[in-house]
Amino acid sequence: MAKYSKKAQEKIGEVMHEFKEGTLKSGKNGSGGKVKNRDQAIAIGISEAREAGLKVPPEK
Repeated sequence: MAKYSKKAQEKIGEVMHEFKEGTLKSGKNGSGGKVKNRDQAIAIGISEAREAGLKVPPEK
């Protein structure tokens, strides 16, 4: 059984692509600056997938 739905995996992949390009920003409206940590980028992707109502594990 998969932890993440197919759409959630795609969403996280899109965010990771932005991270690799250097265009991913943190905070509201990108006010926190560029994301420099891979773990932070993954957390942003999971958060966006959760907001979109996709299947992701619950927060601990």
